[in-house]
Order: sequence, then structure tokens, then C-alpha cells
Amino acid sequence: MKNICFALGMTALTLMANQCLADTKPAMEISKTAAAANSMQKVSLNSATLEQLDAIPGLGQKKAQAVLDYIAENGPIKDQAQLTKVKGIGEKLAAKISPYLSFN
Repeated sequence: MKNICFALGMTALTLMANQCLADTKPAMEISKTAAAANSMQKVSLNSATLEQLDAIPGLGQKKAQAVLDYIAENGPIKDQAQLTKVKGIGEKLAAKISPYLSFN
């Protein structure tokens, strides 16, 4: 009887410990986008080619061309806020691709 109670107690303790460990989160979570941006060299937005811009995750060829067209018509893009003035690029997309860009 003692062995059964001991075994049940240890099983319950193990299950509770596993549940607690499963609920904990790492001290520092890194999103996939941030990790990719850190491992990739930033593209200089104002001197980039179509191919370089197209390689940025989430941008695509049409929006990359729109960026180049905007720069040709209006001059260099100085920051993320100005990037939103490009046709097809809103605040969310600008925030998503900005880690991949340098505005110099």
C-alpha cells in the first residue's frame, strides 16, 4: 500500500513539474523576422537594385519596383515614415521590412 501511494505521489509530482516547465517561456524570445534581419546584411534602400529589394522578405518584385520609382521621382527615402508614402507600402509592411534596410 505504501508503494502504491508513493508511486501515485511521484507520478502526480512529475506531471505537475512537466506542466510548469511547459508553461514557462524563454527569458529572451526572438521573432523569426528579427533573427533573419540580424543574420542578414542591411540593404541600403536608396542605392539598392531591384533584385536586392525583391530579396527582402515580404516586399516582392512589384513593391520593390514601386520603391525604385518613388526614389526616382521624389529623391532618397530618409526614414520608415517616408517609406509608407510608396504605393502599396503601409505602416505594417514598412515596420516589417525596416530591419532589413538602411536609410542612408
